Amino acid sequence: MEQIRQYFHQFTPLSDADWLYFSSRLIPESFPKKSLVLCAGQTENYLSFIAEGLVRFFIPGDEENDVTFSFSFAGDFVSAYDSFLTRQPSTYHVETLTDTVLLRVSYTDLQDIYQNTAAGNIIGRHAGEGLYLTLLRREISLLHETAEQRYVKLLTDQPKLIREIPLKYIASYIGITPQALSRIRKRIAGIS
Repeated sequence: MEQIRQYFHQFTPLSDADWLYFSSRLIPESFPKKSLVLCAGQTENYLSFIAEGLVRFFIPGDEENDVTFSFSFAGDFVSAYDSFLTRQPSTYHVETLTDTVLLRVSYTDLQDIYQNTAAGNIIGRHAGEGLYLTLLRREISLLHETAEQRYVKLLTDQPKLIREIPLKYIASYIGITPQALSRIRKRIAGIS
């Protein structure tokens, strides 16, 4: 739990009282690899911090036609945040790609934290801003970068964890076929 406190400490120091109030509402939960944390049709009830692991967001199709649109790594917040905020069912799945440990706070508890701690709104704002910035960067990347540039960026930003992601999910994420990704990987290997 100290990992999440350090994350918030970057933005605002948490008093011991605020930290105790917040941390007492965190629910540590472990998920094995390939677990659905949230299914399409369910309403997201948690804002979670990834203590360990790797998560993907995808629109379900048949096995070969899932559309992966985001990944979240250890040290990130993860949530079907649109569903969390609107209290409406999600249109996509959230799945672990590795054994994953989440520190979770429920929607109700987060509202209580906002009301009863000095740092609560700062905590919520930074978690929400982080999720928003991730989505904005993804959108800009899709508009301005080539598939190869998106792959190289993912490889540079998360070199260890990228090995944990099946290539078909990476291909879907960068918007190409697995065969096109194979050609990019061969081209990059030839440059190195």
